Amino acid sequence: MLREQLNSAVASASELTGKGRLADAFHHLERAHVLGQANTFDHTRVHWRMLKLAVKMRSPREIWGQIIRIIGAATKTPFGIYPTGNTGGANI
Repeated sequence: MLREQLNSAVASASELTGKGRLADAFHHLERAHVLGQANTFDHTRVHWRMLKLAVKMRSPREIWGQIIRIIGAATKTPFGIYPTGNTGGANI
């Protein structure tokens, strides 16, 4: 069930990105982040997608924030270190 919700949020983000609705797409990735942050693969995958979207949005702050978060997700999540309930954006 959780995996289905996460994949649905990622798919919605992809669809909205294709339509140029970048802010809406980012919102769906934030939801996916909350759902997947306990799993290293999903946590890192969502931050990677957030980074790609930040590039499309031309947001230096978000780009930098996502680079840092990708490193953290890949190296800390396996040890159970992750920000529970955090939406994953650079504004947090």
